[in-house]
Amino acid sequence: MADVMDKIVSLCKRRGFIFQGSDIYGGLANTWDYGPYGVELKNNVKRAWWKANVYERDDILGMDASILMHPKVWEASGHVKNFFDLKRDCKSCKKRFKDADLKDKNKCPECAGELTESRPFNLMFETHAGAVSDEASLIYLRPETAQGMFVNFLNILDSRHPKLPFGLAQIGKAFRNEITPGNLTFRTREFEQMEIEYFVRPEDADKKLQEWIELHFEWYLNYGIKKENLRKRPHGPEELAHYARACTDIEYNFPFGWSELEGIANRTDFDLKQHAESSGQDLRYFDDKAKERFYPYIIEPSGGVDRTVLAFLVDAYHEEQVKDDTRVVLALDKGLAPVKAAVLPLLKNRPEIVELARAISKDLKQHMVAVYDDTAAIGKLYRRQDEVGTPFCVTIDVQSLEDNKATVRDRDSMQQERISVDALKEYLLEKLTI
Repeated sequence: MADVMDKIVSLCKRRGFIFQGSDIYGGLANTWDYGPYGVELKNNVKRAWWKANVYERDDILGMDASILMHPKVWEASGHVKNFFDLKRDCKSCKKRFKDADLKDKNKCPECAGELTESRPFNLMFETHAGAVSDEASLIYLRPETAQGMFVNFLNILDSRHPKLPFGLAQIGKAFRNEITPGNLTFRTREFEQMEIEYFVRPEDADKKLQEWIELHFEWYLNYGIKKENLRKRPHGPEELAHYARACTDIEYNFPFGWSELEGIANRTDFDLKQHAESSGQDLRYFDDKAKERFYPYIIEPSGGVDRTVLAFLVDAYHEEQVKDDTRVVLALDKGLAPVKAAVLPLLKNRPEIVELARAISKDLKQHMVAVYDDTAAIGKLYRRQDEVGTPFCVTIDVQSLEDNKATVRDRDSMQQERISVDALKEYLLEKLTI
């Protein structure tokens, strides 16, 4: 399985999905830049998630909170005291390791040198607001997007007047100064989260937790993740965060093993109570029917955008033998594919063919992400589009000038069909929505 990961890394760089951050300077460890295809795939994943969790529901509202927050937010949430890893340093090579990852707590896994005793390291990135860097100006880059939704709880109640149960959804950057395993974008210090904070009556929390687990498990399946590569893993008591009563991870079978895609937790009423006590604001919900005030419990589905993109890439990647050639295909769901159609002139030295192909490409671009490519022979162009997951290739040839038809090639079956240029847009849009 390790060679699959190597192939994914190679494909991502070769085809413009993901590049090493600051590559021309030798790279900055654990930073990654999304190229032309990668940013489209990433945006499509976020759109699909937002559509399912916000647009298609009546009980979820979207928001976008600031990355920089008042430092008291992180004191109230418990991050200042509790958000740390136990780590050990090698006395010889000076490398640092997470205590939990070490099989031998005394010997360095890199050079066999002696390790220090474990020490707690806070995972939050520190920075300073203002021109003077002192203790009074200390703030943090947020380690999660959740707190921005909790501190806006009153604003949402006052502006939108939602009734329980309801939720807030947010997609945004978060930062954690932790040791990462080096598996491409699986765990990085700068990453994006897709999070929901779903507020419920305390007595409904257990039921709602199970509903969200099932709902999001199905979301991954709906967008093409193979069921055998997905599982639910409830947390044991020793794993639970300080705020959680229960949590289940949705895990994916990556080439480097089963690892978390998303955690879905019952955070109880911890967060609202903490912020109410710290801020002096009343963050209770008022039930006007029961005439009572109480702190709602919070169910939190929290997934990583970057590791979800990686899972879709791994799951979609496959190789197959076609005659004497190995065909590499990213069989991405059509809704996630970075490009929906590629328009390819069979002969680029025939101006009339190129003109028709460019006109078709220009028209398709008004309705979908389409590209025009004449930089190689048609066979190589097909393979190039297969590798980036393009569902359809549209070829314009000499016959197209006579019958006004184009050849549409399906990525998965490689079957070809002649379609009238006038009906091409409708044909592709119908295929893309099936």
